[in-house]
Amino acid sequence: MSGGSGARRRIVFLLGKDPALARGGDVTIFGLLRRIAEERHETSSICLSEEPDRRDAGVVRVAKPPVSLARVAAGALRSGRSLVHERFDVDGLVAAVEATDADRVVAVHSYLAEPYLRAANADPARLLVSTEVSEAPVWRSRGLAGRLEARRIDRDELRIARQARAIAGYDAAEMAERRALGIDARWLPLTLPPQPPADVAGSPPRLVLLGNRHWPPNARAVDRMLAWWPAIARGIPGAELWLVGPRPDGPRVALPGVVDRGEVADVAPLLASCRAMVAPVAVGGGVRVKVLEAAARGLPVVTSPAGVGSVEQLLGLAPVDDDRFVERCRALLQDAGAAAAEGRRVHAVNADLWTSRRGRDAVLDWLDA
Repeated sequence: MSGGSGARRRIVFLLGKDPALARGGDVTIFGLLRRIAEERHETSSICLSEEPDRRDAGVVRVAKPPVSLARVAAGALRSGRSLVHERFDVDGLVAAVEATDADRVVAVHSYLAEPYLRAANADPARLLVSTEVSEAPVWRSRGLAGRLEARRIDRDELRIARQARAIAGYDAAEMAERRALGIDARWLPLTLPPQPPADVAGSPPRLVLLGNRHWPPNARAVDRMLAWWPAIARGIPGAELWLVGPRPDGPRVALPGVVDRGEVADVAPLLASCRAMVAPVAVGGGVRVKVLEAAARGLPVVTSPAGVGSVEQLLGLAPVDDDRFVERCRALLQDAGAAAAEGRRVHAVNADLWTSRRGRDAVLDWLDA
């Protein structure tokens, strides 16, 4: 159980997406965070939304301004902040923060702390930050200008971490680095509630790659998988690779055995029909939530080291490098029994972690910091 019960508080979450409209790993994890918080506290949220007039209990929606690079760049030049931190410092969020009487404010992403800190009633002692996934690694892949911007993002994230009452994140090494700097930084070893296990033993030789391809790291992961696919599928009758998630407009992939499903409303039945999930990403993030979703359903995962992060410690996963990715995929496609055994193992580990409350109590301890 958690080390202390803490007082019941009013907690408001600041979000850059509308959870009623958006999908993705960060939305999934936010939903879990909020459900855990409600075990002990009263919760609400303030979010940027494409539908600001929509009404739901406990949600304050702020019109999400269109992205204007010129406006954001000019603001960043004046403030000295990175582009991403400048972009999310929205006047409507500031006003919504000033109108709330919450005891604690949780910024979901470091950059959502900016409008809180600009509010007239801002008090860093009320601010908690869920660091989520840094934008810096994405920018580092964009040449010299991107590397310079990544340094500004790193600087902004450290500044926010130093000001907040406590931060929390899903990467154990990152949180340890922050603690070494004297910051109250908590690792949240979260897993997802167990789901009915997939019938891996009875599955066809099908791999699935989940991810929003509008996000460049996911798009590059698809490109890597497509380059490897002929070698993976060679000599395996009926081998399939399903690509699932929002994608840019344009022609669908035309490779034998590759099925581009695009965005689907419910991934659960889809996952239940696959042999394994693949995550060949060079930058982690939302895909780690997909790994947790697979584990909750007892679906084996073939992942790069970046795709699993600290989840490896929790679930006992063994990430593979590029040289072994093809080999591991082929092994699972060719041996349903071995795949099923791995699925049963990871499902049992996930169920034990959820039952033990390790992740849930870590969240409650952080909220009570």
